[in-house]
Amino acid sequence: MGQSIEEVTGKAETLIEALPYIRDFNGKKVVVKYGGSAMLDKRLQESVIKDVALLKLVGMKPIIVHGGGKEISKWLEMTGKKSEFVDGLRVTDEETMEVAEMVLNKVNKYLVQEMQKLGVNAAGVSGKDGGMLMCEKKTANGKDIGYVGEVVSVNTELIDTLIDNEFVPIIAPIGMDKTYHPYNINADDAASAVAKAMHAEKLAFMTDIEGVCLDPEDPSTLISVLSLEEADNLIEKGIIGGGMIPKIKNCVEAVEQGVSRVHILDGRREHCLLLEFFTRKGIGTAIIDNKVNLYPHENS
Repeated sequence: MGQSIEEVTGKAETLIEALPYIRDFNGKKVVVKYGGSAMLDKRLQESVIKDVALLKLVGMKPIIVHGGGKEISKWLEMTGKKSEFVDGLRVTDEETMEVAEMVLNKVNKYLVQEMQKLGVNAAGVSGKDGGMLMCEKKTANGKDIGYVGEVVSVNTELIDTLIDNEFVPIIAPIGMDKTYHPYNINADDAASAVAKAMHAEKLAFMTDIEGVCLDPEDPSTLISVLSLEEADNLIEKGIIGGGMIPKIKNCVEAVEQGVSRVHILDGRREHCLLLEFFTRKGIGTAIIDNKVNLYPHENS
């Protein structure tokens, strides 16, 4: 059966609503941290890749930084090695580092493959390529957790070259220290570092939560737009707690260092990137500078 005139009209209205966003973001760099459930579900994987491909085709300059933690845990288990975490960071000895790099490179090339299927050129690299992500050892509350890296510098030359030649860079969060030893980097940290270095317009974190809620048990309390000052207040009051604190601090730091807007999105929802970027209401939480407020068309 054909679509009704109401359905067709609704689609046209959606496109019209997206128009000012497409115009304002044309030519702007957008960093997408891809991870969580969206990496495990085939339907969600396709949704994310299609969203990023569309961002590229309407004139934006997307960059994907991906994780792969659950896949790394699966492969470690297959080798008889148990995963250990301290403050959410994987304890990474030499053997774990070897498995992590192997798995992340496998994930990386799969994402390239899926992007190419849609007719969009993509290039998969790791933070080792071109000395992109240089690290030093990161500790967890002073505890040595092995080869886990804190990004100290980002060389954007390779990323710029790929974007200038119309490729979508897909980055695995592996870096090196000054002795050229590989380090596993938390994907949130890597995405934040890349977004800051690239002076990205947007940084989107795909997570397994709706966004920032006043009551974490009640999705209807979702906060659509959060200023830096409000974010700090919510942490002080304990409304933002646990594992969300480092994520929100990453967001705040990125905005303070020049990223115009940081989004926390529910990666379990299909087409979450398009819904957040191209609709007035959005579906996640956008964190903005206290002085910037909204985009011009959001005030109209």
